[in-house]
Amino acid sequence: MSIIDKPTDYFETKLYTGTGSELAITGVGFQPDWVWTKSRSNTLNHNVYDSVRGVNKGLKPNTADSEFNDAQSLKSFNSDGFTVGTDSHINTSSATFASWNWKETADAGFDIVSYTGNGSARTLSHSLSAIPKMIIVKNLTSATSWHVYHNSIGATKYLQLNSTNAEGTASSVWNDTAPTSSVFSIGSGDGTNKNTDNIIAYLFAEKQGYSKFGSYKGNGNADGSFIFTGQKSAFIMIKAASRIGTWNMYDTKRNTFNNIQDFQIANVGEADVTGNTYQNIDILSNGFKCYGTGTGTNENGATYIYMAFAENPFVTSSGVPACAR
Repeated sequence: MSIIDKPTDYFETKLYTGTGSELAITGVGFQPDWVWTKSRSNTLNHNVYDSVRGVNKGLKPNTADSEFNDAQSLKSFNSDGFTVGTDSHINTSSATFASWNWKETADAGFDIVSYTGNGSARTLSHSLSAIPKMIIVKNLTSATSWHVYHNSIGATKYLQLNSTNAEGTASSVWNDTAPTSSVFSIGSGDGTNKNTDNIIAYLFAEKQGYSKFGSYKGNGNADGSFIFTGQKSAFIMIKAASRIGTWNMYDTKRNTFNNIQDFQIANVGEADVTGNTYQNIDILSNGFKCYGTGTGTNENGATYIYMAFAENPFVTSSGVPACAR
């Protein structure tokens, strides 16, 4: 497997301050295909946009709401970022925002697939040429929960991005069938395959030095649980699979040094959580460590899943090691 030496060609966190007027967000470093924004300072919904559905069309990861269309939301995907309009959820004057930006390409193991549901179990093609480790699906037409596949819990189970629920079991979601390097499976359920509804799927495969999708067991110990990823991560999202728990989002732009006590929660619209010493983590050159004893990241015996995208590989293809924070 080839190593991605420059992860910032495919993923970047970009912080900005809203103006209330049309605003070009620059400095991403590439034209993003998936943009996830959230106000850090205000209680406002998360917003997700992608280049497959096109501009103005948003989704709210913290709700089951169907797709919305707002001409003053994300107005364009640009060569070095994106432009937002006057919509308060992504551009309130003087409010602080975070945006997480991904480039869609098989080289980075990311594919966006749109399809129309038919209510019958089936397979759908993807272009990753690798087995997806994580799949996030949202029905655009109907108000149904987001459904998440993660290889660590398998195709008989699912999680819901807009919910704190533990893993559920239903063949109607993934048809109890793991994805392959060319297709992924869906059942007959409304969330992933409601007849005649428009649906979007975000698929992720692992790429050495760039992305990692795995699981770990919490130890409930303030000394922490270390999770090896083989990379120095720029972004990590953690969710308890075996118990109720929030979807915690950590990045190195809002937190420029360890110990990280500030994070966002994907399943609620609240402002940044700050100064939390129960779900705090360190991002290391080859993984991350959960120091807190809180149920969100490190309850003794609980199983957690995560997705992580890199700032640097642990060691580049030319043998250069990542530096610690």
